[in-house]
Amino acid sequence: MCGITGFWNPSRTNERDLRFALDPMLDVLDHRGPDERGSRLFREHGVALGHTRLSIIGLDCGHQPIETDDGDYAVTVNGELYGYKRVRTQLACEQYTCNGKSDSAITLPLYLKHGLSFVEQLRGEFAIVLFDQREKRLILIRDRFGVKPLYYHVSDSGLVWGSEVKSILKHPDVTPRLCPKAAVHQMMQVMVPGSTSFEGVDALKPGHMLVASLRGDRLEVETKRWWDFEFPESHESGVDPGEYVQGVQDRLIDAVATRLEADVPVGCYLSGGIDSCSILGLATNLQQSPIKAFTIAFDSDEYDESNIARRMAESTGAEQELLRLTEKELYGPAFERATWHAERTFYNTLAVAKWHMSRRVRACNYKAVITGEGSDELFGGYPFFKRDWLGRDNEAGIFAGAILAEEDQTHHAWQDLCGFTPSWIQPWMMVLERVKPLLNSSIQDMLTTYDPVAEVAGAIDPSMVRGRHRLDISQYTWSKTMLEGQILTWGGDRMDMANSMEARPAFLDHHVAEYATTIPPDVRIRDGVEKWVLREAMVNVLPRELYERKKFAFMAPPAHTDPVKRAAVQEMIDHWLTPERVAQVGLFDHARLSKFLTDAWNETDGTIARRNDIVMNHALQLHMLHGQYVEGLPLPAVD
Repeated sequence: MCGITGFWNPSRTNERDLRFALDPMLDVLDHRGPDERGSRLFREHGVALGHTRLSIIGLDCGHQPIETDDGDYAVTVNGELYGYKRVRTQLACEQYTCNGKSDSAITLPLYLKHGLSFVEQLRGEFAIVLFDQREKRLILIRDRFGVKPLYYHVSDSGLVWGSEVKSILKHPDVTPRLCPKAAVHQMMQVMVPGSTSFEGVDALKPGHMLVASLRGDRLEVETKRWWDFEFPESHESGVDPGEYVQGVQDRLIDAVATRLEADVPVGCYLSGGIDSCSILGLATNLQQSPIKAFTIAFDSDEYDESNIARRMAESTGAEQELLRLTEKELYGPAFERATWHAERTFYNTLAVAKWHMSRRVRACNYKAVITGEGSDELFGGYPFFKRDWLGRDNEAGIFAGAILAEEDQTHHAWQDLCGFTPSWIQPWMMVLERVKPLLNSSIQDMLTTYDPVAEVAGAIDPSMVRGRHRLDISQYTWSKTMLEGQILTWGGDRMDMANSMEARPAFLDHHVAEYATTIPPDVRIRDGVEKWVLREAMVNVLPRELYERKKFAFMAPPAHTDPVKRAAVQEMIDHWLTPERVAQVGLFDHARLSKFLTDAWNETDGTIARRNDIVMNHALQLHMLHGQYVEGLPLPAVD
């Protein structure tokens, strides 16, 4: 697990210039790889590859970039490639040599054997940048679900890339500017797949590769999809559900066993949900020594799951590390630092909580944990999936306002694409309507011709949803948008790697995921029970109360739930949303925004109050991002 960055500027061939540009890009990724730093310059081509290393596998033999003996090929890898020992042995039998014994060392010989299709041989979470000097070709690759990030900037002068946007913004040819369209998307929580907060910087989409080739003195760049989360056009009916229960169990055991492979101790994140509890239960049986389990506790009974997590830890004999968080930890300097790491806004301070947790993991001398992300996406765990298939049950509770819309919403672009408007986007459509009156006149003018909701729909491949079951459509569209853009970024990699800590989501193993798409909808959700097939697969691993428990929202308590939290948010508002700063950033009308903030604190309807809390967080963070990245303001220290 590491940070990768670099550039290809064909006209920049002075070694001093290459080094001068690359070093600051590496400096800003130190948190991703504090153990070692490496670079490879192809001076005559204007190519610079950079790498910061977090050593987890091959502690003494994992230096990167990795090269072939002739120096014609070089690669940098961020992530983990599982099953690499078997692959390395198979390559050796065919006279392909791996330079080194780290997992990343299999990439170059696989490329020499298979060409671009080598990526199909990889299992794990990864972002890869490979330079082929013979073909004058550079390849950027991102894993199937986008667990590992990879961003890029293309201009007339060349191509710049990085594990995080901040490294790209350090390149001398890139000027940091917030994108107004992306700002609106962040206010409604849903980014367009492939976009970022910044003008001219794109995200390589999950399961995609970018190929840049030198033609004359210019680069030609194309992107193409190499994998997708594809559901069948029809499912078998009348099947024995026990077959699928066993299939899930077998593949999940294998996925967890694979992710316990490391040259350092591997722990588990543990909430009170069946996903992380299943992971811990399997890991406990797979490993000889007790597992270290890391749990977040909140100071609100309505949002806290730590009691159930504690019972799971006790039943497995795990050594539990419990981190209790209050408003002191969730706001102020930690909130600002989490925003800097996220490089986008987030609707809930769960991101800040995750930042604190990864810091605690490292303080306990752990570098890697297995997590439960992806289970809901595979097995229909979220309440909006059930609503799309089975209809409204009017039991929104604390989901209302943030996860479920209290009133049905429709949009023509989604109706045309899916035949319905997925329930997961409906609450964010309502947030957008709440936000529009607060924007300044220039942004409102932009929205007369730019439809954010339609833009998100337009990024979905119609061939992947046409003719599919409603549950499949809902799961697919969520996974192509919110899984990558939210859960795996500010809820995952960005907060984990902020403190040099690797997360391994076992459910997103592609063997598990590809099997899950074949499971009939009435086995995923059975008799109204979400994730039924997973519950049955784990029935003897989970405590009975957890096996029978409904989906719980793993969220931090919103500010409106506590006067102390409200005061902490107001302090940030007073600092970041002054008339001068709001005018400088140029997104909001200060008078209307100020009235909204005043009224929000007096709101008594819980659903509307949750929505107001979302708007506050996003508005604050857009101004923080401008201050941090455009103005270059220093980050505050965190106790």
